[in-house]
Amino acid sequence: MSQRIHPLDSPDDFPTPPWATRALLEHVIEQARYTQQLACLEPACGAGHMVKVLQDYFGKVTALDAFEYGYGERSDFMKEPYQAGSFDWVITNPPFRLAEEFVAKALPIARRGVAILARTVFIESVGRYNNLFSCHPPSKVAQFTERVPMVKGRLDRSASTATGYAWIVWEKGSSDPTRLVWIPPCRKKLERDEDYPAAKSTRIVTEKQFDEKELPLAAVHSR
Repeated sequence: MSQRIHPLDSPDDFPTPPWATRALLEHVIEQARYTQQLACLEPACGAGHMVKVLQDYFGKVTALDAFEYGYGERSDFMKEPYQAGSFDWVITNPPFRLAEEFVAKALPIARRGVAILARTVFIESVGRYNNLFSCHPPSKVAQFTERVPMVKGRLDRSASTATGYAWIVWEKGSSDPTRLVWIPPCRKKLERDEDYPAAKSTRIVTEKQFDEKELPLAAVHSR
């Protein structure tokens, strides 16, 4: 089977469905209390789908991305210097292959915490355990009970996925062991019609396919 290869410096653009971001604030952190007084950084903002939700909860949201999407500031988070405690929260869906580095960079920047949306398999790996989890264990791993479909380059309400996702959260000041929590079924409650642009029939590429650099030529179309 033919394969399509993506260079390592290509955009890892898999927009987060807005309801999945709302789930973080409604069920995992802060519970939507007092956040209007807080500042948040989204360092991999893409076209701004996560930022637009965060703006409903936080008083100030700074958006940036290493690539140009026509939204936010173009800036490479991994290369820019930030003062310690510059933001209350750093919340993002980082490129999977850079997620460990994003967390390490974000931890000293955040006053209250860091949260990343990642495939559940992110908590595996001896390397990540040695380099990150053993010295900076997350306070929570919040597993979605519903699937969170993400496809390359756009939001698609009708997309499906076999991949599990979780919010992995580091809350400053927490000394408790890492807690596994579940995000209850909430898509129906948190999803809004205006979250999605008009649907177009186009090929769907999943994040897992992109990350593995193995994309079959057979197309999958949305309905």
